[in-house]
Parts: sequence; structure tokens; C-alpha cells
Amino acid sequence: MALATDLGVDDRKTGDSSRPTIGKGRWISGWDPENPSQWEGFGRRTARRNLGLSVYAEFLGFGVFAIWSIVVPLLPAYGYTGAAAISDSQQFWLISIPTLVGATLRIPYSLMVPRLGGRNWTVLSALLLLLPTVGLAVAIGQHAGFPVLLAMAAFAGFGGGNFASSMTNISFFYRHAEKGKALGINAAGGNLGTAAVQFAAPILVTIGAGFSTGRPNLPVVGWVFVPLVLAAAVGAWLRMDNLTDARSEPGTYAAAVRSRHTWLLSFVYVGTFGSFIGFAGVFPKLMRDSFPGRGSYVLLGAGMTLAFLGAFVGSMSRPLGGLVADRVGGWRVTVVSFAAMALGAAGVVIALQAGSFGWFMVAFLWMFVFTGIGNGSIYRMIPAVFAATVGDDTPASMATARKVAAGAIGIVGAAGAYGGFLIPQVFAMSKSMTKGAAHPTGTIVPALWGILACYLVMGLVTWLAYGRKRPGGVVV
Repeated sequence: MALATDLGVDDRKTGDSSRPTIGKGRWISGWDPENPSQWEGFGRRTARRNLGLSVYAEFLGFGVFAIWSIVVPLLPAYGYTGAAAISDSQQFWLISIPTLVGATLRIPYSLMVPRLGGRNWTVLSALLLLLPTVGLAVAIGQHAGFPVLLAMAAFAGFGGGNFASSMTNISFFYRHAEKGKALGINAAGGNLGTAAVQFAAPILVTIGAGFSTGRPNLPVVGWVFVPLVLAAAVGAWLRMDNLTDARSEPGTYAAAVRSRHTWLLSFVYVGTFGSFIGFAGVFPKLMRDSFPGRGSYVLLGAGMTLAFLGAFVGSMSRPLGGLVADRVGGWRVTVVSFAAMALGAAGVVIALQAGSFGWFMVAFLWMFVFTGIGNGSIYRMIPAVFAATVGDDTPASMATARKVAAGAIGIVGAAGAYGGFLIPQVFAMSKSMTKGAAHPTGTIVPALWGILACYLVMGLVTWLAYGRKRPGGVVV
């Protein structure tokens, strides 16, 4: 009844074509955000309601995605020592395996929106988060070995898959002029889940720990998600909507795969989102390894760490990337972001060589800020690129462009997430190869130089593909 009121019963009875209709299961037909009267009448309100619930569900997804980034450095304190110790290489695997699984799930997750509906899939994907959270709590509580821990960390990848389906769903709700802002808010709200876990988990695991074993209460990190996940599923079921117009047409995903723009955007998104999620995962460990005892504090008996700041500033800066891209063009913002990230990588190298924790934090946070800005600008570029490449601006052509762009979002998001898997592995390889008298545990400096070089290449590719006006080119 509430939804019928939102949509306007009288408009449905009169057959006003500018008004969508509602069917069983909260399926909305005739949704057209580019129609001014529909958008201003009730479309904006409906889109905002779905966006708010989508942000909350994605927030939890990213929180689950990031659980192991904060749990892994605390495993020795929990009792994983001696014969049960988790090696340095195994720690990097526990941190990176959720990203590998999440990246692989992103394309099938994005396909679920047109197949099952955005509301329906949000409910199901939220409930799937119970598996990695309860699994973590039980496995660590029983001091399971590395194979079991790796399996539970892999299940945390479900949280990463949520991003693609959430972004795909919201892209259908908003008109072209506001898509960058909406996608930026949706992504930033989700990304903040990483920062929230990295901030709250050290506090939660130390509260009450001294009353029993004196070690961090790691299982509580998993248990605390259970009521939050159930709330997300219930909220989505009661208040989100499905769009019949978001159902995929034959060939739209195939068209996205065939487009060179899909793969160009995927390549550059590896540099921005791959860096954000990769750095966010390893930042707590890198801080402990490079500057033991720095950046961690005890306040009123609760442990705190500055590691959450990286994911926090990277998440908060993401909407800025979309907003600025709406005004000056996505390619400009993306190129500037890569240049700034390269500068930040050089700053981290200098800080490590000087042994300066302060400059290490400043340089890393600088990189995080521009990974967020670049993420926002690239996601703004995706619909703009496909809108600019259609043969005409008829409603049918523009609708097809939106659907192909939605398919591209899934592919681009998956590619970027694979970058998040590669970064921890590159750091692990760098540390392993540089172990010696000068660096008993190895150094990440060679990895940072390689990452810097990749940023310069990605910035150049962005400019060549989208920044130059030439026949057949696309300027966005």
C-alpha cells in the first residue's frame, strides 16, 4: 500500500505513460529517469530510498570483505604461534584471497540484478554474508589450521561481489546527469565498510579480553555482523524495488565484452580500485611490519589503530571524483589521480628509506585519497563513454546504451578487484626476494617502484583513449 501511494494510484488508473506501474513483488514497470515529470514527481524519492538501502547492504559487504585485513595481524596474539604460526606468505594469502574470490563473483553478481531484480538479489546477497562471518567466528574460535582459515577467508569474497550488483542496480535508478553523484555515494558508502571494520574491530576484540584469556577476542568480529546482516536483508525486502526495465536484453553483456572501451576502462580501474582495495587490505600489516609499535594505541582499555584512516579517506574522496568528473570530464580527473598516486608511491619509498612513520602515513593517505577520486571518476566515465558511442540519441538507443554500460560496470568492477588481489601478492613477492642482511624480513620498496610505473602507464592510456579529440575518439 505504501508503495502504491508513492507511485500514485490515480496516475496508474488514468494510464499516464509518464508514470510507472507497480506489480507483485515490488516490480516497477515503465521506469524512465530521463522523463522530467516522472523524475521530479516521485522518481527521485524512489531512487533515493533504494540508494540508501543499497549503501547499507554494500557497507556490510565491504566490512565482511575487509575482516581478514584486521584479523590477520592479530592472529599471533590470539595464539597462532609456534607450530600453529601462520607464515608471512600465508598471512598475505589470507588478506588477498577474499579479493580474488570477490573479483571472480562480480560479473555473476551483476548479472543477478537483471535476472532476479535489484531488491530480490540484495536480500539474497546480504544473507550470504552470514557464511563468512559465522564461519570466521567458529574457525578461529576452534583454532583451525591454515587450510580452514583460507576457506573462510575465501567466503569473505561474497562481500566483494556485492559491490558490482549494487552499482549495477543503482545505475538503472538514476538519470544520466546525476549518475556520477549517485554511483559515487553508493560506492563511498560501501567502501566505508572497510574503514569501519578496521576502526571498530581492534576495539571490539580487546573489550573484555582480559577477563578470560587475556588475548584478543577475534571471534566476536564475526558474530557482531549477524544482526546487522539480518537487518539489511529485512530492510531490502520491505523497502527496495525491482525494475522490469533493468532486465537484460539479449546481447547487451556480449556487446559490453566486445567493446574495446570495456577493456580500456577495466585496465585503468585496476589502478584505482585495485589500489584502494589492495592497499586497504595490507595497510594494517604494512604498518606493523615496517614500523612495529607505531600507529597502535590503547584508549580506556580498548585497542585502536590508525590503519582505518586509509580506507576512510579513500572512501570519503570517492564521491568527489564523481562530482568533479560531472563538471570537468572524467578523463581529466582520472589522469590527475594517476599522477598524484605515482607521487604518493614515491613518497612512501622515501619515507621507508628515511624510517619516518609520519611521512609514511602522509604519503600513503595521499595515495588513498586519489584512489578514491579516481574510482569515482572512472565509474562516471563508464555510462558517459557508452552514451557517447551510440549512433543516435533516440530513447531506444539510449536505453540500450544504459544496459550495455551496466554490463560493462560488472566487467570493469571485476577487473579492478583483481588488482586488489595482485597488490598484496606483489608485496609478498617483494619482501621474499629482498630478504637479507640489510632487510631481515624483506622490503616492499621494489613493489612500490613497480606500482608507480604502472600508474604512469595507466594515466597515459587514459589520456590517449579519452583525452584527445580525434576522428572516432570519445571525449568524456
